[in-house]
Amino acid sequence: MSRFWSSVVHNLSPYVPGEQPKIDGLIKLNTNENPYPPSPRAVAAITATTDRLRLYPDPRATALREAIARRYGVTADEVFVGNGSDEVLAHSFPALLKHDAPLLFPDITYSFYPVYCRLYGVSYETVPLDAAMRVQLADYRRPGSAILLCNPNAPTGTSLPRAAIEALLAEHPDRLVVVDEAYVDFGAESAVPLVARHDNLLVIQTLSKSRALAGLRVGFAIGQRPLIEALERVKDSFNSYPLDCFAIAGAVASIEDEAWFEETRQRIIRSREALVRGLIELGFAVLPSQANFVFARHPSHRGADLAAKLRERGVLVRHFQKPRIEDFLRITVGTDDECGRLIGLLRGMV
Repeated sequence: MSRFWSSVVHNLSPYVPGEQPKIDGLIKLNTNENPYPPSPRAVAAITATTDRLRLYPDPRATALREAIARRYGVTADEVFVGNGSDEVLAHSFPALLKHDAPLLFPDITYSFYPVYCRLYGVSYETVPLDAAMRVQLADYRRPGSAILLCNPNAPTGTSLPRAAIEALLAEHPDRLVVVDEAYVDFGAESAVPLVARHDNLLVIQTLSKSRALAGLRVGFAIGQRPLIEALERVKDSFNSYPLDCFAIAGAVASIEDEAWFEETRQRIIRSREALVRGLIELGFAVLPSQANFVFARHPSHRGADLAAKLRERGVLVRHFQKPRIEDFLRITVGTDDECGRLIGLLRGMV
């Protein structure tokens, strides 16, 4: 530490991302990346954009916002884009979630949420998931300013149907509900169709997972215009150019390649189902997942021990040393070959 650190930095406990080791031959099932290359159309669009490097990118990313609007049946003015969904989320905290009453979100969810709260001075309370690791809407009938839900939830993979999100919006019309849909394309129902009817809904998505563009860093939010304007005001007070020309071009092409998207996500869903069957046959308890990962534990083995043994054998999975979930492993759905190797190794451990 340094004597020049501010009090904000002294009090931060930063988010710890999944390990990105530089070791040849590892099977990487720890950071929920897509196991397949992105759309060839996206790669071609990025390659064709090199002549624009001397110019600043469009600060409003108009072409991308219009492409997202066409894809989701909204207007471009109802779309906000940022440098990954993490940045979109980050702007949401000071723009929309900082109020006197606490922000509410689950006790087991994306661990960046409390980090953002501490960074931006947002009061918050966590709401425990039930014994089955699910969100119970009745538990949110408590004082609060807004509700933040990751749906499907991370790291559990469980999700709420769209009807449940709409019931939550109707029950709390004076609270903003932010739905983080990073994994929605792997089988869950998106809340985007509810935006037109509910001015208290903001939906956030990413191109990192289902579009295989984690390295490009593109995320977006959809909501009624006043919510989007709040995000724009924060963004333009921080960085007017969050998306470079490569990101805009690649993201537009990816959004427009519906055939690649559908084929790839279905492939991952089928692999997830096979992975779940393999884990259950080995005695694991596996939470129902609608994400590109599964959350599983074995009744006879500690999660930390299994994660360490797998790493020794060249397979990375994610383990969280946290209450209630310390014996679970979060396992990204890889290719069928990668998942098969994982199951083979686990067979020799359990």
